[in-house]
Amino acid sequence: MVIIKKLIKIILVLLIALIVVGSGIQLFLLRGTPGKALKQADYRQDVNYRSTPTILIPGWGGNTITYNKLINYYQDHHFAQKVLTVWVSPWDGIRVAGHLNAGQKNPLIQVLYDWNYDQTFRPQVKQLGKFLAYLQSNYHLHRVNIIAHSYGGTEFMHAYMDSPTLQQRMHLNKVVFLGVPVEESLVSRLHYRYHLINHSHDKNFIRLRRQMLDWQPDYQLAIYNIMGTKQGSTRTDGEVPHIQSEMLMSLLAGHPTINYHQKNYTNTTHSQLHDRTIILDYIAKQLWQTKGDY
Repeated sequence: MVIIKKLIKIILVLLIALIVVGSGIQLFLLRGTPGKALKQADYRQDVNYRSTPTILIPGWGGNTITYNKLINYYQDHHFAQKVLTVWVSPWDGIRVAGHLNAGQKNPLIQVLYDWNYDQTFRPQVKQLGKFLAYLQSNYHLHRVNIIAHSYGGTEFMHAYMDSPTLQQRMHLNKVVFLGVPVEESLVSRLHYRYHLINHSHDKNFIRLRRQMLDWQPDYQLAIYNIMGTKQGSTRTDGEVPHIQSEMLMSLLAGHPTINYHQKNYTNTTHSQLHDRTIILDYIAKQLWQTKGDY
């Protein structure tokens, strides 16, 4: 009995230690990237400074690390400024740190999920929808940019299409997708053809297609679909096959006000899509209409 009690005590101590260590790691991963105020003296002649905020949405398991380099790069080069961190939780709703006001130029909003390790992206669709509604209602945002990586982009499309209210009140300006799977039943060996839309077995994609047929924005917006190709491959970034991202084109057919742009970066893995300087420069140019070389 003494031995058993000692074993139970050791197991309990180990479990408590694991919980403490795990909680500490999670808190570190969800700390948020520090913001640096963009001063007028730092304004660049090759950048247009506007009040339209850019929302940064991570993918499955994404955290502060996802956009840490992107945020710091844009702040250090005076493209933009991080002003808000928003934590979205399945348990206690939404928490916000920072301030967003109309006077801030090129503001960045970092979204962090308290828990985004579910087997599907659907729980995050619901959470993201609540966050977007909260953001629009509390900050009166009528036009936004989006940068979304992987499932973050999938979640955004479904959250936005699920809400006619958001479609009406929060217009999209420029949307940047980084390795975003749109249709997940098609395999990497396939090359994009529009007719593949009729062969989809992805229920989420089929639902999204029906919703987007009804969505006819009466304003101009641009979507940038950025993919990567890992070394030694021609059709995948190692996690998301190109065809699953390219099917976005089929959803946009019949939307004359949407300008679609597609770009592929070779020798680029899934996680490098939000880290490579050449991609960060391309995104900055599209979002803030930079001119010339930098």
